[in-house]
Amino acid sequence: MRFGDSRIMPVSPLDYRYGREEAKDIWSREGRHSRQLEVERALIWAHCKLGKVSAEHYDIIADISDPGIVTADRVDEIELETKHDIMALTKAMAECAGEAGWCIHLGATSNDIVDSAVALQIKDSVKLQEEATKNLLETLCDIADRERDTVMIGRTHGQAAVPITFGLKVAVWVDEIRRHLDRLKEITPRVITGKFLGAVGTGAAQGENAFELQELIMENLGLQTPMATTQVVGRDRYIEWVGWMANVATSIEKILQEIRNLQRSEISEVSEYFDVEKQVGSSTMAHKKNPITAENACGLARIVRSMIIPSYENALLWHERDLANSSSERFTLSHSMILLDDIIVKCNRVMSKLVVDSDKMKENIDLQKGLVMAEKVMLVLVDRGMSREDSHEILRNCSMQAIETNQNLFDICTKNIKITDKIDSEMLKEIFKPENHIGFSGVIVDRTVEKARLYLD
Repeated sequence: MRFGDSRIMPVSPLDYRYGREEAKDIWSREGRHSRQLEVERALIWAHCKLGKVSAEHYDIIADISDPGIVTADRVDEIELETKHDIMALTKAMAECAGEAGWCIHLGATSNDIVDSAVALQIKDSVKLQEEATKNLLETLCDIADRERDTVMIGRTHGQAAVPITFGLKVAVWVDEIRRHLDRLKEITPRVITGKFLGAVGTGAAQGENAFELQELIMENLGLQTPMATTQVVGRDRYIEWVGWMANVATSIEKILQEIRNLQRSEISEVSEYFDVEKQVGSSTMAHKKNPITAENACGLARIVRSMIIPSYENALLWHERDLANSSSERFTLSHSMILLDDIIVKCNRVMSKLVVDSDKMKENIDLQKGLVMAEKVMLVLVDRGMSREDSHEILRNCSMQAIETNQNLFDICTKNIKITDKIDSEMLKEIFKPENHIGFSGVIVDRTVEKARLYLD
């Protein structure tokens, strides 16, 4: 039974449950194979440019560097004998190349092919990641704009704090996602780097034009040229990319965790869209409307973060290289990328159809019976000449009294002579309006969204 045989039973959830096909295509067996063929072709193209291989023989190599001609199945068959994947690839190519077979893999070592092909996979992955992240950023910008002035309770330590706007809450996420796009742009040249200076990175097997050969290959493939390598590309590059993916996954989990918290029955301020005609929340509790997509993405984010440790360990190779990284990287790079892509898309799905209940937000503010306005009263007292220490103690005592007697803080304040001596009843009413204590929330939203939208033009 061959590796690619359709009779093999899928085991990984990536095969049957998670991930978009366009992401999985990049990191599939066929995706890896086709890019390795592309690297072998680029090598012969560079040799042709330098006069070492004829144009006729290059044309033959270019024609057969096609996964429909040199198939992954045939490579796997040969690997069963050679126990070496790249040697199997070159033998499979030679079978189809005829007289041009002499130049296949000329001057290369296996990792010249492997790491350059991985760089191509990362390059294509980054394009997909940039597109998906921008789509999410645009969705978040739209929400921040729409909910710019939607007042709600700000919470710290899980407790009601002071008013905020939902638009400002989302603007914080907008700026964080924008920073991730900044980071991706910065690291891209470093993480899409191949190499082609042979077995231990000296260029001895490439001849006198070794540097030019490597530069030509990288240019042809659209990759960056390294300054110095061993037999492998420095794994600090992969660490940086996996670290970026873990960082983005964490930001998205933070966003979706907040949505899940705000969807709690006792809060109920925002929620995932729920198809009331068809969707089922529970097999037994018929009333349930669970934030299932957000929960799903949060769980997957934990897997992405878990890839950081083996990524660091994969950099610890013996001398100029060993193979301890190879098997591990087949998981760390592919799974991180496919799962992060899934996470970003799911977050965008949740946020693009997010249900925001501004009436419930107001109701929850009212349930606090004025307590969330204690800071505002304190600050006005300070403006009226009272020391901050004294005003804080007055409002602390009033707040504790309101809680103990289950009264509204406004009513307690109207009976406190130290407050009424400084603030008349009409002003006190204005002070207790939540919308009068949201500061520059709207301005912050406007500035944040304006800056973020520059990335979307």
